[in-house]
Amino acid sequence: MRDVFQKIASTLLGTTRKTRIISAASLLLAIFAIGAAAVAPGAPPDTSHIEIRSISEEIKLPSLSEQIAALSQEKHYFMREEKVRSGDTLGSLLTRLGVDDAPAIAFIKSDDIAREMLHLKAGKIIQAKTDNAGQLHWLYMSTTDKDDMPCDIVVTRTDRGFVSSNDNAAIERRVEMRSGVIYSSLFAATDTAEIPDIITNKLVDMFATNIDFSSDLRRGDRFNVVYESYWRNGTFLRSGRILAAEFINAGNIYQAVWFDGIGARPGGYYSFNGKSQKKAFLKYPLAFTRVSSAFSMRKHPITGLWKQHKGIDFAAPTGTPIRSAADGTIEFIGWQNGYGNFIVVKHWGAYTTAYGHMSRFNPDMKKGTKVKQGDVIGFVGSTGMSTGPHLHYEFRINGVQRDPRQIEMPNIQPLTASEMEKFRIVVADMRHRFSLMNPGGSYEKVASK
Repeated sequence: MRDVFQKIASTLLGTTRKTRIISAASLLLAIFAIGAAAVAPGAPPDTSHIEIRSISEEIKLPSLSEQIAALSQEKHYFMREEKVRSGDTLGSLLTRLGVDDAPAIAFIKSDDIAREMLHLKAGKIIQAKTDNAGQLHWLYMSTTDKDDMPCDIVVTRTDRGFVSSNDNAAIERRVEMRSGVIYSSLFAATDTAEIPDIITNKLVDMFATNIDFSSDLRRGDRFNVVYESYWRNGTFLRSGRILAAEFINAGNIYQAVWFDGIGARPGGYYSFNGKSQKKAFLKYPLAFTRVSSAFSMRKHPITGLWKQHKGIDFAAPTGTPIRSAADGTIEFIGWQNGYGNFIVVKHWGAYTTAYGHMSRFNPDMKKGTKVKQGDVIGFVGSTGMSTGPHLHYEFRINGVQRDPRQIEMPNIQPLTASEMEKFRIVVADMRHRFSLMNPGGSYEKVASK
């Protein structure tokens, strides 16, 4: 290439100016051509001077068994969740959770807080974190405290052993206010108002003595309800009590408000004028039953003699729970002639109630035990002079049997003057809440939508 350039240069020096210009142009073109040829794809570089050597190395991989053995030496953690089943024990539940840890079980049984986990209720959720050896590292259960408020119980493994904690500080109580109008059915209206079914059922119970919800409801009837709800971290937990409710049926207004008792008086529902909504005595001491023999003259099914039947017989299957008709104290419990297993409950004043032919007593009942209305005192049976399972129930005034269906049952004792002062404050608050739900104050206007 160098020789070529020298030859061209000498040629240019011996020519005229015009010839030198032409020759110079030719030289530039030649240089570009030579450069293009140097980078053309079809001309590979000379690599004869490069030394090529082959290098090989054996790579040894661990076997599958060796890999498994290595993994087994590592600690892995697992999170499991189980629902408590009927009949579960702590042992059976922990087994399903993958826990194989005797010290953890011993701690749960001995620790004051963790021991609450032994009170297993079907449907509760329990979570556990374990390692691959079954050791417990964390156990969580949501339960309720002594005031029936939700709380969390947590058991945690630390370097110094297990520790427990319970936390209900995150529980938030809210007061909900809902209003609705009935167009087709009560439950359709409460669903539209986003009222839980459990609150709807309580609403029905509150006004069942005034309204027959199967036949009395009318299109345009409306209701207001104020109730409690409980939340944790923005998640709904459960509904609480109805604090006040108002139902307008066929133009009639029914109202009730919860009033916490003062001193020995239990809390309960009252009309806005202070009259208790609760009857002093239950209509029936059994939840589901039928009257098989009324308070009347009859031929005794065993003796065949005609005599006054001084009570009411309620036919029910053996084992049906029997409830105390009112608050009181167990005056007699035991066997009594033809009554068989028999209980007498002393109430206030001149009132007593009696319950016969029980198959067995509630083991918590004994003479002198205080009971509240609705408490289970025993179970239906056929002891004594009886031809089949039923409850013989007597309502007594000054020791004399009376027909409870023919007596105007007394209400709970009225509020005292000091209680009425506090009661009026509660009522004023609830009236204000109702007015917020009915800003126009006119039910007809709302119902005409």
